Amino acid sequence: MDLRKLKTLIDLVSDSNVSELEITEAEGKVRIVKGGGAMVQGYAAAPVYAAPPTQAPAAPAAAVAAPVVEAAPAGHAVKSPMVGTFYRSSSPGAKPFVEVGDSIKQGDTICIIEAMKILNEIEADKSGTVTQILCENGQAVEYGQPLFIIE
Repeated sequence: MDLRKLKTLIDLVSDSNVSELEITEAEGKVRIVKGGGAMVQGYAAAPVYAAPPTQAPAAPAAAVAAPVVEAAPAGHAVKSPMVGTFYRSSSPGAKPFVEVGDSIKQGDTICIIEAMKILNEIEADKSGTVTQILCENGQAVEYGQPLFIIE
C-alpha cells in the first residue's frame, strides 16, 4: 500500500466516528486504531465488529485492488531499492538527472532517494531510453515501487 493511500486512510479514521479500521490487500494488512479512550471501547465492542467486516469489505477490497492491477507499463521498470523520498535532481534548483527521452547507460545516476537523512544515488540497472518517469519530485516511495520505465 503506498504512503499516500495510508495517510488518506489515517485522516479518514481521525475525522470520522470510526474507532478502528482494518484493510487487507495482496501486499499485506493494515490496521488503524484511534488512540486514547477509543481503544478501550474498541475492545469492549469487538462482538459488534465481528459481523460487519464479513459484509462490507468485499466491495472496498475489490475497488482498491483494481487500480493497482491496471498500472502495468511496458518496458523495463527501475524499482526503488528502499523506502524514502524520491528526488529527480541533486538539489532543488538543479537540472534533473534524466528526462523522458534521454538515453542512459547502465550505472548512470538517474535519481536520489533520501532515507533517514542520507541521500542515496540510484543508478540505472539497464541501458536504454527513459520512456516514463513514474514518480513526482519529493514523493514518498516504497521498496520495490517502479520509478522509471526504460526501453
